Amino acid sequence: MEYVFAAMLLHKAGKPIDEDNVTKVLDAAGINVDPVRVKALVAALAEINIDEAIKSAPTFMPMAAPTAPSVPAAPTVPVAEEKPKKEEKKEEKKEEEALEGLGALFG
Repeated sequence: MEYVFAAMLLHKAGKPIDEDNVTKVLDAAGINVDPVRVKALVAALAEINIDEAIKSAPTFMPMAAPTAPSVPAAPTVPVAEEKPKKEEKKEEKKEEEALEGLGALFG
């Protein structure tokens, strides 16, 4: 995960996500860098629009903290949207394609 976090940090900073920059970030964090993993990450992310991937990622809402010890808070549950089946299939296909490149990092 450190490798992905390094890439996300570089993206947020507006820096290019290349092997040299990812290695520098990991070195600065005190992580022993595996050049093969860095190369695989950079190659996998080359074809992915990170902003779009972040927008389409599922989000989780944290449960609200109780206001008093005797009053438990109700869990927050996201409401599912109704989408036509065609759009669902297209989105699933796009997600699968985006995640294919990242599979090499964890396999």
